[in-house]
Amino acid sequence: MIPSEAKVEAQAKLNLFLRVLAREESGYHQIETLFCRIALADTVTVRPTPSGRTLECHGERMPADGLGPVEKNLAWRAASAYADATGFPSGFEIDIEKRIPVGGGLGGGSADAGAVLRALNALNPAPLDTTSLLMIAEALGADVPFLTQDRAALAIGLGYGEQLELLPSLPTRAVWLLIPDVAVSTADAYRWLDEEGRSRGTRAIGVPDLLNWGAIAEVATNDFESVVGAKVSMIGRLLAGLRGQELRELLGDSPIVLMSGSGSTVAVVSGPRPPDHWLALRPIAGIEIVETQTSEFVEPVVLTH
Repeated sequence: MIPSEAKVEAQAKLNLFLRVLAREESGYHQIETLFCRIALADTVTVRPTPSGRTLECHGERMPADGLGPVEKNLAWRAASAYADATGFPSGFEIDIEKRIPVGGGLGGGSADAGAVLRALNALNPAPLDTTSLLMIAEALGADVPFLTQDRAALAIGLGYGEQLELLPSLPTRAVWLLIPDVAVSTADAYRWLDEEGRSRGTRAIGVPDLLNWGAIAEVATNDFESVVGAKVSMIGRLLAGLRGQELRELLGDSPIVLMSGSGSTVAVVSGPRPPDHWLALRPIAGIEIVETQTSEFVEPVVLTH
């Protein structure tokens, strides 16, 4: 029986290490990053149709002013690109329940795009091979290839993020996402880095540096933090406060405090779940706290017949 729809839990990501390399003549920057999937996810449902194309977004994370024109939505663009490349499907209906904060550096739009590509490929009677599917993902954005592949929850990203070195999963760790009530434009963050004029070299980390949480904590860094923290004072204060010795001692073995992507979300990846002292941080004016955890696997595509 031919499946009628595919559903995917589109997991968000953290950048547990992020270096921005020199600006190229094209205006783009190559990066070196460590991608990590987390449990927080949007629910993406895709249905092939005989004709027409629709996208509906709803849920607790929908911005009051919406997500902008549908044709610019990454999930829509992913479905359109897949249909153009394969001739399947003739039409589609996409439904997205948003739980990942929009514009927080957690890859929500990219996760939705990756979920759509995986869903359509699972529905397609003549699916693409992995390399061809990732070529479509690569054209959509730096985070999309990692959030399209289904073999690893942890990977090094090189180039523009599309060159992936998949890593073994690590044991699940608790994660707290601190989401300031401010937005950071990725374009602005890159411009601030360029204006700073800091020299950036070549690759700095390798697989042996990333095989356990203690090793990752030793190398965890994000090049955007210095400029974003200086330009957006709330983020700078938040990072400094979370890295204070007293709080770090509450967070267990090898804690990681890091801004994800170009911000604005600051992630705390702890050792064993810390005691209730953590709750003393609530409420923090202008900051929302979301509790989740790292993932050891990629959520599968679920088909309905």
